[in-house]
Amino acid sequence: MSYEDIPVCIFNSNNGDRLIGFECEDVLISFAFSAEEINQFLSKHQNDYVFLSLNYNLKNPLLNLSSRHEDEQGFPLILLWTPKTVVNFKSEGHDFLRGNPTAESMAFLDWLMEMETNENYHIYNIPLKAKTSKDDYLKKIELIKTHLQRGDIYEVNYCQEFYAEGIEIAHPLDLYFKLNHFTKAPFSAYLRFNEHFLFCSSPERFIQKKGTKLISQPIKGTAARGIDHLADEQNILSLVNDPKETSENIMIVDLVRNDLSKIAEKGTVDVEELCKVYSFPTVHQLISTVSCELKTTVFTEILHALFPMGSMTGAPKKRALEIIDELEDFNRGLYAGSIGYIDPSGDFDFNVVIRSLIYNQEKKRVSCGVGSAITITSDAEKEYNECLLKIEKLRNVITS
Repeated sequence: MSYEDIPVCIFNSNNGDRLIGFECEDVLISFAFSAEEINQFLSKHQNDYVFLSLNYNLKNPLLNLSSRHEDEQGFPLILLWTPKTVVNFKSEGHDFLRGNPTAESMAFLDWLMEMETNENYHIYNIPLKAKTSKDDYLKKIELIKTHLQRGDIYEVNYCQEFYAEGIEIAHPLDLYFKLNHFTKAPFSAYLRFNEHFLFCSSPERFIQKKGTKLISQPIKGTAARGIDHLADEQNILSLVNDPKETSENIMIVDLVRNDLSKIAEKGTVDVEELCKVYSFPTVHQLISTVSCELKTTVFTEILHALFPMGSMTGAPKKRALEIIDELEDFNRGLYAGSIGYIDPSGDFDFNVVIRSLIYNQEKKRVSCGVGSAITITSDAEKEYNECLLKIEKLRNVITS
């Protein structure tokens, strides 16, 4: 087995910390949902690191829903695995959290670090094309607005897929490090397990647990970086004073507060930050932080209450999910799902899978979902152009 074939996952905060797990000791791959099966696996490995990916389609068993379209990427509904080796890399060195620094593990890590530091990146020909035509997109926005006017929903995250077929990615780890070099996202991740790959440049945290405290940090509201400091400051000012952007964020904060109340000790749900500006290399974002003290630490119970995340669905959540399935013309699969890990103490951290390429090596198919929040004040042309801008930035990285 070559190094390229070894199961590996990298969680990169881009602040000097990287959590890396590789090779597989035990795994649960499922295309169905069984809380008992998941709880048994987590109980068996309660003193281990467990890495997880959660497919967006978990919405179906959790909320008694269905999906019209097949997940063409074929990603499992849920993937739980315990790596043989887990290493925490920091700026000043690294620690083996699981496994030992054998000659084999050190050789693999040396290769990994060499790949990360070598910035002589390959150019990738991945001709992403839209599954949804512009005319269809604009018609769907008008249908969404009909639902909004009737009061069926207050906000919905409507997405479209850009995809490419017949693709062979010869250097997948190089592609991830190339994406990460330009985006430096705080919830960046790379996953390779069997034929499944994720190249993730996510700026968004879904949930994090420390002890009995749980936080969620939904993102709604985006502005471009300026060409200079003055333009940058102006873009931030425009963002925080934009009633559409702030109202989108506040509506999702209300949804998250409601979700957290299902698993929180009474009176502990708190909005610690509301519409705070966070700046990244390519964009400014409005991020809110909502927290609670947990009355349960059972992972499947937390999933039942919170998944899928409000920022990628809408309000009210279940009706928004039904409308999404009626109007979107692709199955999101892992996109709008989550990837994360549970540590030996039971604490965990999970991102939102956005701004990502999802690749099935056997099918030779690449998928990239993009979308935006639609409210009654949304301009359909602007929303469409926002999607094009997001995909163009990704194209520029992989083809440059």
